[in-house]
Amino acid sequence: MSFIHFSKEELNNLHFSLEREVLQANHVGAYSSSSLVNCNTRKYHGLLVVHQPQMDDKRYVLLASLDETILRGVVKVLLGTHRYPEIYHPQGYYYMENFSYEKAPKWEFYADDIVIHKEILLMQDEASLLIRYTIKEAKLPFQLQFDPFLSFRKMHAVGKCNLHANTQSEKVSNGIKLKMYSDFSDLFLQFSKKPEFVAAPDWNYNNEYNQERERGYEYNEDLYCPGYFRLPVKRGDQLIFSAGLSEINPRKLKGLMESELKQRAPIRNFEDCLENAARQFISHVSNGTEITAGFHWFGTWGRDTFISLPGLTLAIGQPEVCKEVIDTMLKDLKGGLFPNTGSGHNAAYNSADASLWFIRALQQYAVYTGTISKTWGEYGGKIKSILEHYRNGTILPGADFIRVARMQENGLLYTGEDGVAVTWMDAVVDGKPVTPRTGLAVELNALWYNAIRFALEAAAFSDDKNFIQEWDTIPLLIEKSFRETFWDGEKKYLADCVNGNQHDWSLRPNQIFAASLPYSPVEDEIKKSVLEKVKEKLLTPRGLRTLSPDDKLYKGIYFGSQHERDLAYHQGTVWPWLLGHFAEAYLKVYGDEGVLFIQSLYENFAPAVLEYGVGTIAEIYDGDEPHKARGAISQAWSVAELLRIKNMISTHISKKEIKEEDMVLQTI
Repeated sequence: MSFIHFSKEELNNLHFSLEREVLQANHVGAYSSSSLVNCNTRKYHGLLVVHQPQMDDKRYVLLASLDETILRGVVKVLLGTHRYPEIYHPQGYYYMENFSYEKAPKWEFYADDIVIHKEILLMQDEASLLIRYTIKEAKLPFQLQFDPFLSFRKMHAVGKCNLHANTQSEKVSNGIKLKMYSDFSDLFLQFSKKPEFVAAPDWNYNNEYNQERERGYEYNEDLYCPGYFRLPVKRGDQLIFSAGLSEINPRKLKGLMESELKQRAPIRNFEDCLENAARQFISHVSNGTEITAGFHWFGTWGRDTFISLPGLTLAIGQPEVCKEVIDTMLKDLKGGLFPNTGSGHNAAYNSADASLWFIRALQQYAVYTGTISKTWGEYGGKIKSILEHYRNGTILPGADFIRVARMQENGLLYTGEDGVAVTWMDAVVDGKPVTPRTGLAVELNALWYNAIRFALEAAAFSDDKNFIQEWDTIPLLIEKSFRETFWDGEKKYLADCVNGNQHDWSLRPNQIFAASLPYSPVEDEIKKSVLEKVKEKLLTPRGLRTLSPDDKLYKGIYFGSQHERDLAYHQGTVWPWLLGHFAEAYLKVYGDEGVLFIQSLYENFAPAVLEYGVGTIAEIYDGDEPHKARGAISQAWSVAELLRIKNMISTHISKKEIKEEDMVLQTI
């Protein structure tokens, strides 16, 4: 049995199956996604969602779904599933016997004597989808009918019946091509065998997306159906359907399907899930290589990119991809800052920490490749520029006099201004930050210290005496100021943010970075105390809470409208990515003695890949038990940090085995 497997009972239970979603994403930024029973529950769901560079290079839902119907005489068995007001119709999920995902998502349909296997495969290097139908059992021949439902709209919107839609289609080899609106690419729908196509343009009204209704967004959509395809089939037949932006030779579909499957590594365990998910965040686009922060609604985010980059690339042995992403992101470095979101003309530079995470990513790349001196030679100029801008004061591009970060006389980094959210806790409600952290943010200063120390280390390897002379005294200044500013000997933990004489003693996870980063401004005693406080109040099986449950502002459930969710986003909600830094700190403090505990945290995360986004890790979880998955179904830094934890465990175990072997040899 596959590691990812669901039974008929689970599939037929809509409360269970509609809460689980399947996602495939490829190297050109396209994706295919729906619920476990192929009933779209989000506006972001679709069989084929692609970029349209000729328009704005955003993602668009072209093919929303494809409904199959078994036809035998007067008998019709409808295998699709749609949600309409107060009803599901048809109820094709009832015929689903099994679901598994080893190399591609696979469903088994049973309808009397007919057994059909259906596999969906998104091609890796082009915006094309393949669906293979295998007729495993059938006493008599029958017909299969296919009804395509189209959207042709931005993934953040919903479509409505309108008079502007082009209802014409053109015949191509074994199929048709069409586009609902003139600005779009043509969509080609083809089969490996010649079908009968009956043009019957019509609108399918009031499809309901329950997930959007729960999130407080518009949730009704009208889908366009150009007609239907019919083909005769019998036991033993294989039929392949393709949807893409270019015409394909139908005779090549079978070989193409087999070739694509051969390139896929099978998913047989938790680690395979993480590695498969990691690859789906990487896109090779026109201007380089990017990381999608999360599916379905995130794009390229600077902070997310640099935090997740080591786990998504180095942890699975792909340093060349790591470098490609770094070089791509550097194109948007401006005034010492990387964009928080977007790129080029659409870049928003409202992140105080993205540049410091860039240096941290470079640090890990240099250590992994053993090229600290070479890395300084290639990227030292960029690092110097960032540090100088932070020391002198970085100004938000396009917004006069709003300083993102600047160094104070005591060496510490002051970030933001009133009413501006520039740390990773950046939720804003009614124009005001939910967690206003203007001032000396603890994690920013931990990153600042680590960045300077790494730069000095790399400069020493390259004998860059001028840089060393200019910056050598600052780390000692930061160490002294950091302890004086953030540490409280009675509370036994670090303040989250300090602004003048105001100390925010909210117990948050941001202090963990002072213990996890390679260069820390605090001594081991403080690291241990911070670690134990975080473990006691913030650690959950799914990551770290963003606020202690003891705090009066704590919100343990992330649910409701955008306003309600934003109020909870960093006020108790659990973030898996923080677990990576907790593990890193824990292993630094406790060494080999801490491995079993961290290993248990890692292994106990395995069930999560079957609870929400199938085969991947969610963006966030509720702070309250049972810590239900929320937010994006697949988040880059969530996956990345679990891969880093796996590597930390392996490294510690390997070092321990080497030590034990040396001891045996010495005894001999």
